[in-house]
Amino acid sequence: MTKLLLRALAGETLPVPPIWMMRQAGRYLPEYRATRAQAGDFLSLCYNPDLAAEVTLQPIRRFGFDAAILFADILLVPQALGADLWFVTGEGPRLSTVTTADEVARLKPADQIHDRLAPVYETVRILARELPRDTALIGFAGAPWTVATYMVAGRGTPDQGPAHALKDRDRAAFTALIDRITEATILYLSAQIEAGAEVVKLFDSWAGSLKGQDFDDFAIAPARRIIAAMKERHPHVPIIAFPREAGERYIGFARATGADCVALDNSVGADWAARHVQADGCVQGNLDPRHMVTGGPDLVAEAQRITRAFRGGPHIFNLGHGITPDADPENVALMIKAVRGA
Repeated sequence: MTKLLLRALAGETLPVPPIWMMRQAGRYLPEYRATRAQAGDFLSLCYNPDLAAEVTLQPIRRFGFDAAILFADILLVPQALGADLWFVTGEGPRLSTVTTADEVARLKPADQIHDRLAPVYETVRILARELPRDTALIGFAGAPWTVATYMVAGRGTPDQGPAHALKDRDRAAFTALIDRITEATILYLSAQIEAGAEVVKLFDSWAGSLKGQDFDDFAIAPARRIIAAMKERHPHVPIIAFPREAGERYIGFARATGADCVALDNSVGADWAARHVQADGCVQGNLDPRHMVTGGPDLVAEAQRITRAFRGGPHIFNLGHGITPDADPENVALMIKAVRGA
């Protein structure tokens, strides 16, 4: 039987939606923390195929999710393009900045990324061998706008201000940066698929800060270009797009980009999304991650309400964003029970 996730992505309405969680391999699990300590640091974990595969498999063993998502990081692509990347404990990633046309031009050509990213492809190959037969394997990349926000600022920022400033000051240079990331992302996702990924997801975590024409130019257009290239190279591999906090711009996003599924954050209601977004095909989401911390009857009620709201069409149950480090694994088990018993 075809895997549940692939059936939903093909447009099938299922009696029980497939379930997985963004950041399901992560710090809320004691076994993840132990493996990360073994690796020494976060980047060493990302680039160690055996350990990266191990942490990808941990939540599958513990919870029986319907999909595993490759353990990696969206900033491995800018590092492969030549940016310096390091992580500061308790603060997150830091990168050397790209803020001028000359600095964009000095980035490596997109077709030179593969040597640096070879360990990621090996992780995918290990997972393709070791995952249970009914568990789908998801590869992923950051969408160009979101990746660019980190490359321009050198770190995460609350409002993506540095990227907006460069975009407004030198649109040509910023567009050149988006193009370079787009080219690299096409090659990166294609290599993941060739290594064994059955689905790929494009994370545009900061799409919501783009408005008007900027949303069209820097959220929709690069996604459309990436998805078109994937469909040409790998026509049978479905693609999930996540333009987080897109609000009203979720409407029509699948049609505009060619995505097989649109992932929804928890700032939009399930009933609204069922009417306006699920009408175009599969949706994914969108339980508030705070329920993984607080648990209890509210978690059960909300998980079941979301499941019922999306029951009329193809749906993948997920959180509206990644699970947080302070989440309780027991609440994850409770969520799965609530959805599968809804």
